Amino acid sequence: MLITTSRKPSQRTRSFCKSLDRVINSEYVNRGKMSLRDVLLKSSQLGFDKTALISETKGNPSKIDFYNEKGDIVLSMDVTVSITNSKGRLKTSELSMKSEMDTLNILGELLGIPKCRDILKQENILVLKEGDNERRALLEFYDFKGVITGPKIYIKDWRIFHD
Repeated sequence: MLITTSRKPSQRTRSFCKSLDRVINSEYVNRGKMSLRDVLLKSSQLGFDKTALISETKGNPSKIDFYNEKGDIVLSMDVTVSITNSKGRLKTSELSMKSEMDTLNILGELLGIPKCRDILKQENILVLKEGDNERRALLEFYDFKGVITGPKIYIKDWRIFHD
């Protein structure tokens, strides 16, 4: 997956993108003056069939839009994020996902992360937890030692688009 930002991102948004790039099998590129079309072409050139565009409000990451290879938006999430200085490392090739929310299982597909078959597993894992209501969720990453690592993504709302 290619990760990029809206135009003229803040340092906090760039840090979030780099942190996300560190924990999933992806590549972060600075957008610069690229149009969305150019970003999607770049994603295709790099061999990715999905693109994540991180937008911000008042200098903070606030929205993640996922696009498919045709340039259609697939999932849009309103988020707040917590970026920690954690040095935990994930083995991205072994990353799997546990989900408490069937409605957001598409996220694992978009990120290219398979479902975890071992219910006891706590290492190299992305955990999607239910929030305090049906339209909220939390994404947490656990490193290869089972220690929580950044970033934390608090999903405030989402919209899934169908073909």
